[in-house]
Amino acid sequence: MIKAQIEDKELLEHLASIEKDEMAVFVMADGRIRGALFHGTNFVNQMRAQHKTGILETMVLGQASLCAALMMPTMKGQEHISWRYECDGPAKGFAVEADSTGYVRGYLLEDHIPVEKPLESWDLAPFLGNGTMTITKVHPGDKSPQVSSVETLYKNITKDLAWYFNQSEQINTAFSTSIFMDTKGRVKGAGGMFIQVLPETGGTKKVGAETSSSPDFKADEELITRVENAISACPSLGKWFDEKGNINDIVYGLFREFKPQIAVRRNITYDCPCNEDYYLEHIKSLGSAQIEDLKSSGPDPLEIVCRNCGSVYKIPFAKL
Repeated sequence: MIKAQIEDKELLEHLASIEKDEMAVFVMADGRIRGALFHGTNFVNQMRAQHKTGILETMVLGQASLCAALMMPTMKGQEHISWRYECDGPAKGFAVEADSTGYVRGYLLEDHIPVEKPLESWDLAPFLGNGTMTITKVHPGDKSPQVSSVETLYKNITKDLAWYFNQSEQINTAFSTSIFMDTKGRVKGAGGMFIQVLPETGGTKKVGAETSSSPDFKADEELITRVENAISACPSLGKWFDEKGNINDIVYGLFREFKPQIAVRRNITYDCPCNEDYYLEHIKSLGSAQIEDLKSSGPDPLEIVCRNCGSVYKIPFAKL
């Protein structure tokens, strides 16, 4: 990827003054709950710089990219996830990818979302509409990818992704994202959270004079309610990180009753493995006839834009 530079000096000064981007993966409630908290202010700003997105487009692709990053803790070993969200609203949807090595990339299906009147809120439902989402998982050595699709129910990126996990994985899951913009439309803070209440596995518990290994559904419901209450008390993550808040205070403060422990910290970036050599080899594989056609009809140098990251590669005919 050709890294686009953020040129707004005031924004750069702000980014340098706040906490660094980081993802903290944590467990709590004796291992029954796992989660991740991602501070992604620089992450979203890099995404915006790559694609040169407007305010509304930044909100849509930013939320999608934050969610893609938050899926990394669910990955098993080396894994690559592609998430395609298609809808009948003006935004049309998006396609994003997350890789277990720690990068996210993606693009909007509609580069410039039409807006008929000034925005009154950040509710994206009018721009999304109804649709479907498909998640594809690829592991090294797989004969074929794992693909699953669901209809979107909520016209809401985070709720629809949680619905997917609840349906396909049968695990109670919640996602939350927040992007805070100032009055000039600059992204001053961004972050997201992922929580899963895992099913009980193995072990036994005593019930009166008996010993039982069956799940305690009432206890599960109570645990989920307590987690939901804690999440509802969470401040806006975008505003929190804008005001120099840190990850530890959220994890250890908001969830203190569940005795959380941060298991790992990760650096997640908006990045793309594309480079000039990749596209050069692809062009060379077209064959001599097609290459000659490109030379006779196209400008020199040939301009190629990576849809996933917006990088522009200018390849002179001499290299072909």
